[in-house]
Amino acid sequence: MNIFNSKQCTIVVFLLSFALVPLVIADLRVGFYNSTCPQAESTVQKVVANYFSTIDSTIAGGLLRMHFHDCFVKGCDASILIDPSSTPTNTSEKDAGANGTVRGFDLIDKIKEALEAVCPRSVSCADIITLAGRDAIALSGGPNFAVPTGRRDGLTSDPNNVNLPGPGISVSNAQSIFAGKNITLNEMVTLLGAHTIGLAHCNFFSDRLSSFQGTNKPDQTMNTTLVKKLNALCSSTTSNQTTVLDQGSGSSFKFDNSFYNQILLKNGVLQIDQELADDSSTNGFVRDFASSGTKFTDSFVKAWLKLSNTEVLLGNSGQIRTNCRAFNSKSTPAPATPTTTPSTPAPAPVPAPAPVTPTQTPATPAPAPETPSDHDSTPFLPIIGRRGKSRKSRNQRRGRHGHGRH
Repeated sequence: MNIFNSKQCTIVVFLLSFALVPLVIADLRVGFYNSTCPQAESTVQKVVANYFSTIDSTIAGGLLRMHFHDCFVKGCDASILIDPSSTPTNTSEKDAGANGTVRGFDLIDKIKEALEAVCPRSVSCADIITLAGRDAIALSGGPNFAVPTGRRDGLTSDPNNVNLPGPGISVSNAQSIFAGKNITLNEMVTLLGAHTIGLAHCNFFSDRLSSFQGTNKPDQTMNTTLVKKLNALCSSTTSNQTTVLDQGSGSSFKFDNSFYNQILLKNGVLQIDQELADDSSTNGFVRDFASSGTKFTDSFVKAWLKLSNTEVLLGNSGQIRTNCRAFNSKSTPAPATPTTTPSTPAPAPVPAPAPVTPTQTPATPAPAPETPSDHDSTPFLPIIGRRGKSRKSRNQRRGRHGHGRH
């Protein structure tokens, strides 16, 4: 005799399907590598800290920018790391103009090499980008927080998918683009606060210094003292100089809320940064963050973690690359996937590895003469040209970036 009738079977199937949902979500959790590679997070932190203290103390902005450019294009899947030469088409996201100035790839290589030595084929490159970004924030004096892991690496990297907001975009247009990633206006203002540790080349703001939008005058929303300062910098015989995006004295490379105070003083270097303070829809958020560093950092952690969970690959989707710059060959053995036991709750959030002490966080170093390896990038907007040779098109200034190299 049948125990269930058809209606009961339907209900049972539905309930079983619903019960499986937490198992998928749980694949992205704090402590994901506790059983397969317990030293994963400490290894990442150690390599990042060593790079920060011995090679480049301004790497934090570059890592945050890499993280944004990865997650904002088809999700956080490390597709930005793929070298064009490793793909069948000899193209990858690195070919996109917006990614031509992303840096930190050598640091990701160092982290992956260290992890492969202790836990072969265990830690994804997507998680490496996220963990390194978290550690970079802490090393710059920002908050130290736990990060869920368990992301898998993507299997595609197409330059035609890269379409990121440019530095001259309006608040309303930026809001529309961020909303497409389920990021609210408040969260957008929060994430752009990472410009507190960013730099920019002259060619991405020089149009604001003289005949802004055909007026034969500087952008009237920029502090006249800053206009003079930047004009002097950008008229230098040295090609395409850089300046800090946080013009606050002593805090340009410190992860704090100084950036918001500076744009309220009309010291926003980029048009979009200044518009955050001037636009009625975002001014309130800017003032809130300017008045409370704690409110900014708390909001930033939440918004950044939300960004870090964008369209992630989980479970058996994607792969765990052995080399972050190339997809695994078909002969590469698949790594074991940590199992999720329904009855075992996910580990509670725990403090992230302790960052380098604040004394190792740089004060406000003057931007050094640009070389191929010692310039920083704006954390989110792709505005710094490699070797000072980038060119900004009208499309880049006003809206989204094109796909050609610059």
